[in-house]
Amino acid sequence: MNTPFVAILMGSDSDFPVMQSTVEILKNFSISYEVKVTSAHRTPAATHEYVRTAEERGCQLFICAAGLAAHLAGAVAGITTRPVIGVPIDGGPLKGMDALLSTVQMPGGVPVATVAIGSAGAKNAGYLAAQMLSIADPELRARVAEERRQSAELVMAKDVALQEKLAEA
Repeated sequence: MNTPFVAILMGSDSDFPVMQSTVEILKNFSISYEVKVTSAHRTPAATHEYVRTAEERGCQLFICAAGLAAHLAGAVAGITTRPVIGVPIDGGPLKGMDALLSTVQMPGGVPVATVAIGSAGAKNAGYLAAQMLSIADPELRARVAEERRQSAELVMAKDVALQEKLAEA
């Protein structure tokens, strides 16, 4: 039986510094993953073959990061019926706005769940993948809920520290 995993595809190796946070989040949730550089424009046949074989090997969803014209997520969504999360990379003269529009403007029936531009989007792609996978995995759902609880506690602790600092002033 194939081990379920998330495929992280990037249009260029220069996208990896941004996508490193996606990898870290998946690791923190003990979610298996693969990372691959493949291009919707420069290697379309290889992209298609990877998606097909990844599904056969147990890929549950795809996270696709690209900048500029950013057609990778849409190209993958056109090949698979698995969920696709698009991460627009913040590069080029439009600082990721072109990538955002290229990723989010998909025709009806070929959805791409698009997150924010750049590093916040890369983090949210990891969290969204964990939430999607947790629908069928109660243990993962508990880990996601616990991480969310810890995050809330951290915010509340920062507020307490700020209030104490303001009271001293």
